[in-house]
Amino acid sequence: MSEDSKELYLIRHAKSSWNDPYETDFDRPLNSRGEGDAPEMGRRLKSLGVKPDLVISSTAKRAKQTAKKICKSIGYDVDAIKWVEKLYHCGPVVFEEVLYELDDNISSVFIVAHNPGITMFANSLTHNFFTENMPTCAVVGARFSLKQWTDFSIAEKQVHLYEYPKKSL
Repeated sequence: MSEDSKELYLIRHAKSSWNDPYETDFDRPLNSRGEGDAPEMGRRLKSLGVKPDLVISSTAKRAKQTAKKICKSIGYDVDAIKWVEKLYHCGPVVFEEVLYELDDNISSVFIVAHNPGITMFANSLTHNFFTENMPTCAVVGARFSLKQWTDFSIAEKQVHLYEYPKKSL
């Protein structure tokens, strides 16, 4: 990857459990399907040669569990995940704020977050990509050229990857 080439992977958290009616939304864990889907998506990303320089995740329990399981599958140090509370149920502008704060030496980043914001942000990347709804544990990957992350909004992006657990390989 050249110095100016960057990649962004938006990952919606895996399927969460609704078993405990008294549990707050923030504290909901993954259900059994989510527990299996997250490492599977990590394995798919690894088989495609995708390895991030940085993984950023919402601090909600289901997002944290998803990020950790994907990282373990791709060989990324779980202790190096950056936890960002403002990614919990945020709008598209917050994703850009998080990207603007990145060190310009970072070429590839994963962001694990929630709907509807993550789908809205994925759809804003380019007019050549649209999805009604990113399924749980879906990954949207985009490539673009820029020297500074603060130029993200004006960079021409190309979505090159759209994977989710039920998509056939």
